[in-house]
Amino acid sequence: MKENNVQKLYVRYFDIGIHPESNFPIPISPIRFEENPKEYAIVPVVFIQNKVMLQPNLDVKDLAQKTFDFIEQINSKNKIVCQEIQIDCDWTLKSKDNYLKFIEVFKKLSKKKLSATIRLHQVKYFKKTKIPNVDSGVLMYYNMGSIAPDSLNSIYDKKVAERYLKSLKRYPLHLDFAFPIYSWGVHIRNNKVIGLRSKMNSIALEKDSNFEKTSPIFFRVKHSNYKNGVFYEENDLLKIEEIKPKDLKEMAEDLQDHLVEKPNEIIFYDLDEFNLNNYEKNTFKQIISCF
Repeated sequence: MKENNVQKLYVRYFDIGIHPESNFPIPISPIRFEENPKEYAIVPVVFIQNKVMLQPNLDVKDLAQKTFDFIEQINSKNKIVCQEIQIDCDWTLKSKDNYLKFIEVFKKLSKKKLSATIRLHQVKYFKKTKIPNVDSGVLMYYNMGSIAPDSLNSIYDKKVAERYLKSLKRYPLHLDFAFPIYSWGVHIRNNKVIGLRSKMNSIALEKDSNFEKTSPIFFRVKHSNYKNGVFYEENDLLKIEEIKPKDLKEMAEDLQDHLVEKPNEIIFYDLDEFNLNNYEKNTFKQIISCF
């Protein structure tokens, strides 16, 4: 982080889901800071599951107040002062009224810079999905396809991205960009997806004698085994979906060709030791220099 001159971190504070019995919104797995990250500007990020916004009798004002209060509580406990908050929600046509109202109320309450995550389909169909009243958006340039037993990469697919890129010039909100630097394994049994296995890449599987590489992205389980607490049956398949530096460069160049204005920030998701070890240190500077 020092070598890349990182000054700002977007930190997931908690998710908001629905309590299975009461059907009320509840915070899920809030963050615990081990120490105050004082050398960085911290932007709290709250992910709201779409089903929360689909609740027919949702008390939006109450939810906005509780969300803001909980962020403030975490900040005050950890002596963090933040200038910006980010709301992450993949809202749909059915949930958009509640979501847009939530953003309005939250913005007034927080009196801080507010940003929101934006998906590609929300850029292309913004007249239908509408635009939240935020100071800026972050285009999540990943999770483009469906998780399936086929040979496509659901994290990034140039062909899928191309269907949306032309819409960028018409989108009225300023956008920064978030690029994926994570990988996972799609666990397949009898041609059905049975799970997603996070923090997994080809390098780890190539070293494991229980798995054999059958194509550039597929590994077959040679012997039934447990790996990281997951049971793999003989002949199961793992499809590795990962993002190489050349993919990041391609993403940056394609976006650059369709810009109205430059992004103020490039965000890499997500920052942890496993993900960072897959890239040379200068990869991130190379991507940023495309803009």
